[in-house]
Amino acid sequence: MTAGDTHRAIDAVWRIESARLIAGLARMVRDVGLAEDLAQDALVAALERWPRTGVPDNPGAWLMAAAKRRAIDGFRHDKLLDRKHQELGRELEARAGSLEAELDAALDDAVGDDLLRLVFTCCHPVLGTEARVALTLRMLGGLTTEEIARAFLVPTPTIAQRIVRAKRTLSESGVGFEAPRAAELSARLASVLEVVYLIFNEGYSATAGDDWVRPALCEDALRLGRILAGLMPGEPEVHGLVALMEIQASRLGARVGPGGEPVLLLDQDRRRWDTLLIQRGLAALERALSLSGGAPGPYALQAAIAAVHARARTAAETDWVRMAALYEALARTAPSPVVELNRAVALGMAFGPAAGLELADQLVELPSLRNYHLLPSVRGDLLARLGRADEARAEFERAAALTRNERERALLLQRARDCAALLS
Repeated sequence: MTAGDTHRAIDAVWRIESARLIAGLARMVRDVGLAEDLAQDALVAALERWPRTGVPDNPGAWLMAAAKRRAIDGFRHDKLLDRKHQELGRELEARAGSLEAELDAALDDAVGDDLLRLVFTCCHPVLGTEARVALTLRMLGGLTTEEIARAFLVPTPTIAQRIVRAKRTLSESGVGFEAPRAAELSARLASVLEVVYLIFNEGYSATAGDDWVRPALCEDALRLGRILAGLMPGEPEVHGLVALMEIQASRLGARVGPGGEPVLLLDQDRRRWDTLLIQRGLAALERALSLSGGAPGPYALQAAIAAVHARARTAAETDWVRMAALYEALARTAPSPVVELNRAVALGMAFGPAAGLELADQLVELPSLRNYHLLPSVRGDLLARLGRADEARAEFERAAALTRNERERALLLQRARDCAALLS
């Protein structure tokens, strides 16, 4: 194996094992930042050793053992004891004899309690949304600071500061490295699911930049969702979110044309949809619905909406009446202006563009949608279908001015030109 092959193998191992490694260490040292430092030390050791000796048969165990040695050596030195004196002090001295045994036990920990604690720690509501996203991708996604910055088109120092501040906030706020008790599980789980969903959505429809989609972010979110489903198999909304992401991800290959240009849903070649992901998504949706006891949550309802598209062999076969009913249920369960805008689209397809436009027009004055580019985009589409080309052109131009994604701007301006051509 060449040095390049070894480094690629180390990178793959790190992405797979880093979350479990950090989680096991964090349980011992009660500090996510310190746990990451120890894990990074183990990674450096691997980069130094493995090109000479080869990748070990159990690379995860090797990394944990290396981190364990670093942790024990550190705790035996006054320097680290001084650094952690306020937090650990006498407790560390009392536990010194058992620390090695506890770290050894972490080697045998299946993806379970420790990882679940890490998920809830990274997504703790004490952190802002941007901090939660950055910390989750770093700790659970195994991404470097540079990769996170590139994915979200943010300067690397900005992401680095968010991660540092997030770890400091967790430490200063006294956030325990533990899964929440039943009484607070629902609120904390909502925070976790929101973070995973935000990561997926940024990959599925990039908010800014030159790319319409960023599949790597979708893959990271899907992996996190699948892990979460394994950790919390009895939570219907976890399966609902996984179902939604699986079905949406099935379309990624059809969402862009040969030159990277956007291809809208109704224009996609459905033969390019990934049938395996659709099957996985439908199975996860079935689990979510069976666990919900007849009262599906927002993610399960969104997955059911995505399933309507997935089950239609052609765009013409889409059950838009069913879609409109599902959006109405979603609006009751999780009311929001964006849900109402999507409901307007479904109404326009099910009962004609005038019905959709009536609802869309009611949303124009909402402050939360004032700079939301999809509102004029939806109105433009409905107006065009009603033959009101001049008004539609103006809406598409307004939408193009509001979006920060270059691919989407080009698409909207082309639609505006198409409307203008009808007027000439």
